[in-house]
Amino acid sequence: MLPYNYRSAMKGLTDVAGIRVGHITDFEAITGCTAILCEEGAAGGVDIRGSATGTQEIATLDPGHLTPHAHGILLAGGSAFGLEAASGVRRYLEHRGFGYNTGAAKVPIVPAAILYDLGIGKAGVRPTAAMGEAAAAAATDDAVKEGCCGAGTGATVGKIFGMRQAMKSGVGSFTVTLSGGVLVSSLVVVNALGDVRDPATGKIVAGARKAPGGSELADSNEQMMRGRGPGGVGGGNTTLAVVATNARLNKVQTNKLAQLASLGVARSIYPVNTMFDGDITFALSLGTKTADIDTLGVAAAEAVAQAILRAVRLAQTLGGVPGLG
Repeated sequence: MLPYNYRSAMKGLTDVAGIRVGHITDFEAITGCTAILCEEGAAGGVDIRGSATGTQEIATLDPGHLTPHAHGILLAGGSAFGLEAASGVRRYLEHRGFGYNTGAAKVPIVPAAILYDLGIGKAGVRPTAAMGEAAAAAATDDAVKEGCCGAGTGATVGKIFGMRQAMKSGVGSFTVTLSGGVLVSSLVVVNALGDVRDPATGKIVAGARKAPGGSELADSNEQMMRGRGPGGVGGGNTTLAVVATNARLNKVQTNKLAQLASLGVARSIYPVNTMFDGDITFALSLGTKTADIDTLGVAAAEAVAQAILRAVRLAQTLGGVPGLG
């Protein structure tokens, strides 16, 4: 068995030195954004599994791309409109003198991904460049705030029957510690079409309810196999994960780490990676530790799965959608 320790008193993604996290939350509109900063630069990778994605600057994470490092990642609500918030993170980093040096200027590399939360709050209010800049300015290395905050403010799960029978979700963060002081940490925003299950028991923790106002869970997988598909739900779902490690990896290896970390999403959400989900996993490498990439991948999948559980267990009722927190 892999020797790892559960999160206990650890901080989540910010356990990895060089990572800072900031949230901006609009509870009235029920939306927000989350800035993950690695200002000095980190090797980055990405794995895209969903078919309803909204992204920006993803190509910079390809091993063949000129830029060797990312300087931040922006996660936001607001559907495609929320991508505007990434420009605020770039502006913040530029003002602080961080970015890829082109000779004429430093250009911060900030890949971004969004989720759809327009169906729960005020559809006309979305994260803006100002909100992205504020999220970056609020970033700290303190314990990651979880639940209904930042990009997870309007996140929900179990939407096979629509929002009236869904449950609330949000942000979760978790760290796995390996031998030799190697850390693999995660931050996940869970806005899935499917249900969240505990991989240890197989039991549904949060998901589609059988009736509006009820608490009995319907089991979305079973409903789909009985012929009740997610028709009419649209592409309003996405699970966004970021994993970071203090092991030294190159861009090829960080892309592999993102792929392996995505297995944690598949172990926890049923159904997952559907045509109606925009599921994406990012990976970041900062530090000088040495570790086998496959071992890191096992740890990353576990960190992601546990963060997904925390995202639903800590989510409060909001916008008329019931939560467990």
